[in-house]
Amino acid sequence: MAHLARRRMLATATAGLLSAALGVATAPAAAAPRTASACKLSTLPYPADVYRADAQAIDRTGRFIAGTALRRGEESNQLLLLLWKRGRLTTIESPLADAVADVNTAGTVVGSGWADGRTRPWILRDGVLELLPSPPGGAQPSAINGAGDIVGVGVDPNTGDPFTVRWPAARPGTFEVLDLPANAAPKGITEDGTIVGTAGEFAAWTGWVRYPDGRVEALTVPGARTTIVYAAQGHWAIGRVNLGDGNQVKVRWDLRDGSWSRLADELPLVTDVNKRGTVVGGDRIARGGTSRLLPGGGAQVGVGARAISDTGTVVGFRNDGRVTPVRWTGC
Repeated sequence: MAHLARRRMLATATAGLLSAALGVATAPAAAAPRTASACKLSTLPYPADVYRADAQAIDRTGRFIAGTALRRGEESNQLLLLLWKRGRLTTIESPLADAVADVNTAGTVVGSGWADGRTRPWILRDGVLELLPSPPGGAQPSAINGAGDIVGVGVDPNTGDPFTVRWPAARPGTFEVLDLPANAAPKGITEDGTIVGTAGEFAAWTGWVRYPDGRVEALTVPGARTTIVYAAQGHWAIGRVNLGDGNQVKVRWDLRDGSWSRLADELPLVTDVNKRGTVVGGDRIARGGTSRLLPGGGAQVGVGARAISDTGTVVGFRNDGRVTPVRWTGC
């Protein structure tokens, strides 16, 4: 079951990567448009001998970026963890560097890899990569906040069902299982400890938010058949709801009161939001009721935005036959 759960997790991550190469994003708050010439794409430095590299996370300040790369070895691929500090690259080779989940303002990175027959959570802190404690079925971190609190998904080794795990910064070397709806999987944790995620059986998903006082409330919209939550920052969360008859709507919630607003209809997916409510996903960034293309894509070339800082810096990948890590500024 642990192997099945890992395959399920990796399949979800792969689907997200492919979707990101095709997607768009927008947000509903009014803002003055920026000129197209202001938005700049640059390639982040990466090891010359890798055949693919991807920037997957950025901290709120924009100083730290984290990602992964693959190098062909004689017997198998070598996994590399990439950490950029103000654009300067550090590379760490590790068999655990399957996926990066998040990086915080201290430059602490969390992610997951395959070891001992299960998905194992890890933390990179002060240049040292260490395993995090986890339940018997394994676990996969989803996010870390500035205080160092980490949330992630644990897996029941008997059923493969997910549940929410938190690694509290105040109690290093420990984890706790949070009391949430069945099959709850967290996707984000804000600076005050508010956690958002999705719960429920396959194709019957519901969104939820857990506030610092332990109160849990639904994140949804009237008439929604299913709700999936993808990310949170500041007092914003973003997700997708199914209203039936193939009507998939992207939304943004205000976590202060649970209110929601609809994102632009042309938006096929959303991947991240910053504290200003700016949304990214696929090849687009949004401020206001419409979205705009991020430069760098075109015929036979795909780009995908993976994360956005509070300063507006966006990171992701460009695929022109070789996947490379990129950053957009001034967009």
